[in-house]
Amino acid sequence: MTELLEKAFQEASKLPELEQNQIAAWILEMLNAEDESQWDAEFAATQDVLADLADEALSELLSGDTEELNPDTL
Repeated sequence: MTELLEKAFQEASKLPELEQNQIAAWILEMLNAEDESQWDAEFAATQDVLADLADEALSELLSGDTEELNPDTL
């Protein structure tokens, strides 16, 4: 797994369960898309949204509004 993808998953893991599931469903949909050009267009169109979500997660982390993930409580 690349560092960027790992970072994306780490940031996504800080989101509420519903948002995590929405991101997971979107990723699976895009990976299963038969038309690669459609995937490229969809992915390119979401860069601003993904950047905003990453900024929001980082802001929450820096302001202390997050808590460490405990795998034992999942």
